[in-house]
Amino acid sequence: MTVVVVCSGVVQGYLTPLLPVIGREVGISGVGQNNLYLLSQLAFAALTPLLARWGDIHGHRRLLRISVAMVAAGSLIVAVRPTTATLAVGMVLQGAVVGFFPLLAGILRSRAPERGRVGMSVLVGALLLSIGVGGLVAGSLSERHASAGLWTAVPFALLALAAALALPDSTTPRAGRFNALAATLLTTGLGALVLVLAQGGTWGWGSLPSAGTAATAVVCLAAWVRVERRSAHPLVDVGLLRNPRLAVVSAHTFCAAFGTIGFLGANAVFLGARPDGDGYGMGLGSQAIALVSLAMVVVGCAGSTATPRLARLAGDRTTLALGGTVGAAGFLSLALFHRSLPQYLAGVLVVGLATGMFEAVTRTLSAEVVQYSETALSVGINELALSLGAAIGAAVIGALFAAHTVHGAGVAPAGYLWAWSVCAAVALAGAALGLLFRGTRAPARSPLLAPSGETA
Repeated sequence: MTVVVVCSGVVQGYLTPLLPVIGREVGISGVGQNNLYLLSQLAFAALTPLLARWGDIHGHRRLLRISVAMVAAGSLIVAVRPTTATLAVGMVLQGAVVGFFPLLAGILRSRAPERGRVGMSVLVGALLLSIGVGGLVAGSLSERHASAGLWTAVPFALLALAAALALPDSTTPRAGRFNALAATLLTTGLGALVLVLAQGGTWGWGSLPSAGTAATAVVCLAAWVRVERRSAHPLVDVGLLRNPRLAVVSAHTFCAAFGTIGFLGANAVFLGARPDGDGYGMGLGSQAIALVSLAMVVVGCAGSTATPRLARLAGDRTTLALGGTVGAAGFLSLALFHRSLPQYLAGVLVVGLATGMFEAVTRTLSAEVVQYSETALSVGINELALSLGAAIGAAVIGALFAAHTVHGAGVAPAGYLWAWSVCAAVALAGAALGLLFRGTRAPARSPLLAPSGETA
């Protein structure tokens, strides 16, 4: 499972430092590169519920193998002949990484439930670490020849395919049929939502394209809910969304991802900004920025692996609340102390710690608060909350930057102060939501188990 997750992290991290250079070689403009990222986000939104539901119907191992094969094919297409078309197709296929965690959670929970907490924390730690390492390795390989870095994901994808073939299947009973109408409505609604969040700042939030896309999202998602409620075989059991514990976990995930993941792009911009020209920033080069990102994911890995023990000692509710509080503290530190590199690093490392904590505890709890047959779908809902939280966070931060510019040439320092403050407030809201979680303590004689009502 760790091999599969490492592949996911490398795929999510290796293209970011390469696309600007590859874009110049292939002839893809900055707008084109942004459109490739948008296409990738749309694939993430569409594939998350589909792969999770297909896993519950047809078997978690089967869909995991299909997902890994899609990622391997996409990575190979991108590496063999990088063009605008192959990059677009490859990145869409690589979007199947969103199915890895829900499907792995279904296998882990049914085959080794006594190690669910520790196992999930190890997987999250491996994911965070491999995201940073993937970008660093790809950047190093591309120093002499840009396209060489595109091969970074290929060996990891092939190893993940071998690992998926070796994994046992889950023992969860399979049930249900695929609802094509619900899938179409949900995919269209989520795609429109991600599109307007990503492009609203460019189009103008009050413009006709933004309003039309937002209306499409609302209509499709409302129709999807209506179809699901009347269906004997829903794509996503809307009743799951009424599960108070899953609702709290998913809402906490949304709030945590809003800042910790939504601010990553702006964080790199601040680190690269030059104080003598922009009036703020650290003036770091691309390699130094990559090292800071790697340090953040190393701290996040430590937070992820420590989370199961914290949950055993203090309980899930306290762990959720503490994760949100740590994230808020990190952003408040950035707002108050950002004049020197050591001060700024202290703040971003605290944010990195909060990232590891929330990703570990929410992925674990989203698997535990439902029946075994709904595990993959429940984790998929949580993954969707993470993606939407990050997308909306990035959109809000972009809007704050656009509202605080210096003669249209760049972001004013006030834009960053507003962004850090808003991220801190949303993280505190996540901490408050965590206090609403209700669970029970695990028996003392089971040291590998953390609080879980189903375990009790």
